[in-house]
This record gives sequence, C-alpha cells and structure tokens, in this order.
Amino acid sequence: MNKSGIGIGSASIVLVFAVLCLTIFALISYTAAANDMALTEVEVRLVKGYYEADTLAEFILAELLAADTISAPGYIRGVKIATRWDWDLTAEIAEFSCVISDEKELHVKVAFYGDSYDILSWRMRNTGVWETDDSLPVWPGEIIPRN
Repeated sequence: MNKSGIGIGSASIVLVFAVLCLTIFALISYTAAANDMALTEVEVRLVKGYYEADTLAEFILAELLAADTISAPGYIRGVKIATRWDWDLTAEIAEFSCVISDEKELHVKVAFYGDSYDILSWRMRNTGVWETDDSLPVWPGEIIPRN
C-alpha cells in the first residue's frame, strides 16, 4: 500500500505538543498572577497602614494646636510626644511617630511659634533592623597560593 499525506501518528504528536505548550503557558500565567496578587496585598496593607498613621498624626497635630502648652512630654492617643526648645528656630519642637507596619513608621516633627507652626518633617521611615548577610563566600581580593 502506498500512503500519502499525514498519518494519524504525526497528528497525535502535534496535538500532544500543543496541549503540553498550552498547559505550560497556563501554569506560568497562574504563577505570575499569584505572585502579582501577593505583591498587591502587601502594597494594600502598606498603603492602608500609611493612611491610618497619617490620620492619627493629623488628629495629634490638631490636639497639639488646641493645647495651651506642649512643654511637658506626654501621650496623645497612645503616641508619645517628645518636646524640646530649639534656640536656632526660637520655637518649641514636638516630635512623634505613628506606626504604619512592623518595619515602617510615620515620623512627624513640628515647630510651634506661639500661634503659628511649621511642619519640619512628615515622612515615612524604616524601623526594621538591617543585618548583613555573610553566608555567601566572597573573594577577598587577594590571590591564595595553592599547596
């Protein structure tokens, strides 16, 4: 018998290869989407924590402005307020930090000049401890002779 054209075996191989490629692409897409979702959830927690800390800082600032004096350090809404006199600015400085997450805080520094005030600092800063990683052997820069 003389056969011409594509046999059923080669069509099956092409079909199996196509299904395998589609399966691999689906797994790669699923993994990428899961990683993006995890990253988005971390970002959502950070942004939510920032706005909660910002709101708390605004309330604290409003209470400091309404107070007659801020010279005695104390707590407002559970946040410790540190105060000092700055001779260069001839103003009373109040500093406090509101927690954003385990490793970040919103640090606020305000200068009070009697009836007016200036915000000197209103920024997010890291509170986590940075540790060096010495587990990888790194070439020290000198040639070590062989025995």
